[in-house]
Amino acid sequence: MESSKPMHPFISRFRAHIELLRPPLAAMDLAMPAAAALLAVYAVEGALPPLLPFILASIGAYCAITSSYVYNDCCDIDVDSIAMPDRPLPSAQLSKREAQLWSLFLFLVAAAVALYLNPESFAVLVAATVLITIYSTWAKRNTPFSWIFVGISFGLVPLGVWLAFEPAGILKAGPGLHPAGLMLAAMIAITDWGFTNCDASRDVEGDREKGIPTTPATYGIPATAKMVAGFWMIGIILSLALGLAANLGWLYLTAAALAGGWLLRQNLDFVRHPTAKRGERLFYQSANYRAILFAALITDVLLQAGLGLGA
Repeated sequence: MESSKPMHPFISRFRAHIELLRPPLAAMDLAMPAAAALLAVYAVEGALPPLLPFILASIGAYCAITSSYVYNDCCDIDVDSIAMPDRPLPSAQLSKREAQLWSLFLFLVAAAVALYLNPESFAVLVAATVLITIYSTWAKRNTPFSWIFVGISFGLVPLGVWLAFEPAGILKAGPGLHPAGLMLAAMIAITDWGFTNCDASRDVEGDREKGIPTTPATYGIPATAKMVAGFWMIGIILSLALGLAANLGWLYLTAAALAGGWLLRQNLDFVRHPTAKRGERLFYQSANYRAILFAALITDVLLQAGLGLGA
């Protein structure tokens, strides 16, 4: 049998750059900022945002999120060489320098968009970047509670998007932040604590070998699974409260209740079967839950504001 033709180097490197963006999480990472942008205008005015700022804010936030992914991979090459040796950096598909430049490019796109939309959004981006940098370079290797930095950083993302449409009146004149904006940020931050600890459960073997004191590596996966379930329970409650605070319709509330119930069952299964493999599966299930939740929010707002069904 003839061996398959080797991939062209340009195509191989392009695919490696894309893989660093974590494509399985793309639906979640795109839906969340899009939902935040729509909700920022709908919650206050009952209308839809202007198209160009909406597109820019969604793309800018996606670039900010994926920049953090790439940067974290640059800091975790030693651990990933054990847990995920086929990733672009451990497998030497890309050099660390190339990945750092890719992360910087994504950050600069996010920064340019934030500066264009609202200086308050840029200030939030800087704060989120500082927190995720502390996590990747120091906290993850020095404390079992490094996930606190990750959650707050990701919670700031929808807040930065929200401020692009509803300035808080600190750096740019505006009416002040709607309570639903803070509720959305809190929901993302708290659920990301669960999300990150699922990811750490997946990587527990490599973390222990390298002496990295994540919560699963320090306290064990069984204790981590119970903590994760608690975070997601709070997040699911907040998702329902968000719908009421923003005056969303039955479509969102129904989806939030059904998807939340399903995810809660998955969390309880993780508590009953606290293994690295089950933690990895819950990691991707959580991403799918978020994608579904925010897709329902987007659809609900478009139906109510776009078609006037909320009147």
